[in-house]
Amino acid sequence: RLVSSYMNQSIGTIFFSKVTERYLFLLRNKDSHGNTWAFVGGKVENTESPIQGLSREIVEEIGFEPEIVKHIPIEKFTNKKKKFEYHTFISVVENEFVPILNSEHKGYAWVSIEGWPKPLHPGVFSTLKIEEIMKKIETVSKLFVSDYMA
Repeated sequence: RLVSSYMNQSIGTIFFSKVTERYLFLLRNKDSHGNTWAFVGGKVENTESPIQGLSREIVEEIGFEPEIVKHIPIEKFTNKKKKFEYHTFISVVENEFVPILNSEHKGYAWVSIEGWPKPLHPGVFSTLKIEEIMKKIETVSKLFVSDYMA
């Protein structure tokens, strides 16, 4: 669906490697929330669907689009005024890769589910504090790792 002009939408994804069972975080540069760890993502442009915006942001922020096994939506946050939505995905890949960072980020880390880097971006922190979302992340991880192990 196309984004209506009055709704601001953003997207983010946490990459999950089936082989290493680790997740990708990017260290933000000096802009808003500098020196915090975040997901790959950003604003959805007016003509894009969330998944189209996600593909564009992935290429912008990590330099290329890795072969993605599956994009799995895990959350859609809408603010109280219904003027902003944030779509969170898990993007499953076979193995870790080295991102080619743009100027928005100055570092990256592949980490275990128990080892999120700190400090987290406030939005990422809020998302990962939600028990329901953590259960979804763990379930997706188990599904794809067991699939890999089979």
